[in-house]
Amino acid sequence: MASRDVAFWKEAINDEMDSIMSNQTWELVDLPPGSKPIGCKWVFRRKYHTDGMIQTFKARLVAKGFKQREGIDYFDTYVPVARTTSIRILFALASIHNLFVHQMDVKTAFLNGDLNEEVYMEQPEGFVLLGNENKVCKLVKSLYGLKQAPKQWHEKFDHAILSDGFRHNNVDKCLYSKTCDDYMVIVCLYVDDMLILSDDMKGIIETKRFLSTTFKMKDLREVDTILGIKVKRNSGGYALNQTHYIEKVVSKFSHLKIKDANTPFDSSIKLEKNNGRSVAQLEYASAIGSLMYAAQCTRADISFAVSKLSRFTSNPSVEHWKAIGRVLGYLKNTKELSLQYSKFPAIIEGYSDASWISSVGDNLSTTGWVFTLGGGAVSWGSKKQTCISHSTMEAEFIALAATGKEAEWLRDLMMDIPFTANNVSTVSIHCDSQATLARAYSGVYNGKSRHISIRHEYVRQLIQNGIISISFVRSSGNLADPFTKPLTRDLVRITSRGMGLKLLK
Repeated sequence: MASRDVAFWKEAINDEMDSIMSNQTWELVDLPPGSKPIGCKWVFRRKYHTDGMIQTFKARLVAKGFKQREGIDYFDTYVPVARTTSIRILFALASIHNLFVHQMDVKTAFLNGDLNEEVYMEQPEGFVLLGNENKVCKLVKSLYGLKQAPKQWHEKFDHAILSDGFRHNNVDKCLYSKTCDDYMVIVCLYVDDMLILSDDMKGIIETKRFLSTTFKMKDLREVDTILGIKVKRNSGGYALNQTHYIEKVVSKFSHLKIKDANTPFDSSIKLEKNNGRSVAQLEYASAIGSLMYAAQCTRADISFAVSKLSRFTSNPSVEHWKAIGRVLGYLKNTKELSLQYSKFPAIIEGYSDASWISSVGDNLSTTGWVFTLGGGAVSWGSKKQTCISHSTMEAEFIALAATGKEAEWLRDLMMDIPFTANNVSTVSIHCDSQATLARAYSGVYNGKSRHISIRHEYVRQLIQNGIISISFVRSSGNLADPFTKPLTRDLVRITSRGMGLKLLK
């Protein structure tokens, strides 16, 4: 209240209280005997555009949910959100089928949820009613900060949108689709952010009208930024980048004296467990979290490095910090890269790879996979395997089973999306091991491999049911290669382009 922006903050506070009161979030009552009210506090935040300009001043009244008691004040707290993989697939499909993609935001989303439990809260600071100072707020609707608030909001939205003729996607419950005579429309929900896709503007307009009459909505028109990812549309399709996010992360860790790098990981370095004193452990965890978000959203090329470095979060050393600086230097050098989608190819293709005994100390191998659609990567992973493999072939087979599992999920997702439901075929997975290929198509069981027999049977079933097919590809053309080991500069550039990571024209 003492800042020069006091007028903006007061307006933000009044907006928040108007939303709360118009929503009839609580009623003033005397506190019943034996009950204990939870507190609340104001949280203030400036929201910025991606160019650094202030977008809005936000004031939020938040309940002190950490004082709630499980089994008394709340029960379930879980809430589903759309996978980032689903969001990337939607942008790939929008590029292939030339769909309209708009965005909406729910104002004070959590205030819409209905509470089933009795929760009492102290009156908010600055808004204690005269003559009723001893009364408390009995919450009728959920409030930000409550343990059950996300779950109650999702239930309310779910019920509302299903009543309008939408239906769930079978594998991602935050994707809703609707087919009408004139159009097909998809709504993707991530907490309170919504993407609306349709092949006709009529579908977008009618969906927006329904949502606006049901909830207090903010129409953000054509999609610009979703979950901190900048979205650009061009003649070829959609491109996703995190340039502004990378700049922010690099600036945050500028004290590391970051130098530009051409590869995310130095192949000559063998990182080992630190048995000495930990070096800035909390800051290291923060750096890993920051890099992980980039790797999860658009920067598939740093997945191996982030996966490798995250194993040392509990006790990092100076060597681990140097490797972090290397990843940041690579991101700084390539921050303009965008994950681009185009009209072709219109089918999903997968790549599987493994690096045998790549983890020093525990003799475990690394699994890597990537799937592309519309010329860009939509799903990828780099993970340490959980069982010891006795040969390169076994390591590759374990990786193939993990890739097959993701392929099955992707195929089921696509089969339940109106634009692709009738065009989904067998997912082709490329593997660079002839021995693994022979084992996958062989029905002969070898007792020496009994520790991977379940994976063997699973892959064979996927092939027999027409869900996947496996074909050979040379290592030089395997896009999953950078997910299992460090590569040279030229190979990093080639595989990145193969995954759709390019400079915007």
